Amino acid sequence: MGKNKFLQSTIMAPDSFYKLQAILNNGMVLDFSTLKGKKVLLVNTASDCGYTPQYKGLQELYEKFGNRLAVLGFPSNEFGEQEKGSDAEIEHFCKVNYGVDFPMIKKTTVKKSAQQHEVYQWLTREEQNGWNSKSPDWNFCKYLVDEYGNLTHFFPSAVDPMDNEILQYL
Repeated sequence: MGKNKFLQSTIMAPDSFYKLQAILNNGMVLDFSTLKGKKVLLVNTASDCGYTPQYKGLQELYEKFGNRLAVLGFPSNEFGEQEKGSDAEIEHFCKVNYGVDFPMIKKTTVKKSAQQHEVYQWLTREEQNGWNSKSPDWNFCKYLVDEYGNLTHFFPSAVDPMDNEILQYL
């Protein structure tokens, strides 16, 4: 762990990030091998949360760094039931209110459980990612994966996507 007050690492992942995949909210499969060479910011999102305005910053990151950064939203209704809508409703809300056009995954489970999405299993299990066991504790927690498929940082909900704490690593 470096000087950064947030969780960070330079450890190589024992299990490949690029073997993962997720179903987009339009039903298409996103194969993470297509993300090789880009940094990836993965965020558990919700439409009715105090942090929901972070969609704006996530979209700004996507537009500013899109050629070298993938932003992936993982809607979840696990924290305060703040994402009750269907995938179509979530997509509409994000597009109309924040202009979101970065990939959104089908509404899913991000907390550790038998139903936890395989991507979040990788993000929150040290034996898979090499160092981190921190699960999201609220909406808009952020995980940063480097261009080689290694988890390098965890940022809690309160860290805005456009905060220097994130920008310095992009």
